[in-house]
Amino acid sequence: MTSSEPETIYLIDTNVILRYLLDDHPEFSPKAIQFMLDVSKGKFRAEIADIVLMECIFVMEKHYKIPRSLVVDRLVKIVNFEGIINTNKAILINALLSYEKHKIDIVDCLLCSYSSDNRIVVSFDKDFNTLNAYWKNL
Repeated sequence: MTSSEPETIYLIDTNVILRYLLDDHPEFSPKAIQFMLDVSKGKFRAEIADIVLMECIFVMEKHYKIPRSLVVDRLVKIVNFEGIINTNKAILINALLSYEKHKIDIVDCLLCSYSSDNRIVVSFDKDFNTLNAYWKNL
């Protein structure tokens, strides 16, 4: 790679995270585990989209019946991997911790984490009071 070529950044799909965490597929899990271990050590640079975290939560809780606290613990650890370069890491972690603490929908927790004095959530959902979000009830 020459200095003018950008470094590859991997966008991790839900199925890679699930195979890594669940180690439940004879072919895919070993590959996912190796990739995620490489990301954890910073060998690869990667990002995790908000929607991927949301899908991981949904699948682990609804399909695999994994307790919310364990789901959050595992996902926070992944977001903190050395090779995860999301610019919104703090927002994602804050949303995950709020999700665990308040038992409120992850989408609302993400919106709250993104909100600020000049980024106001508009909603009919009163959960935003619990989350101390910047929000406006329509």
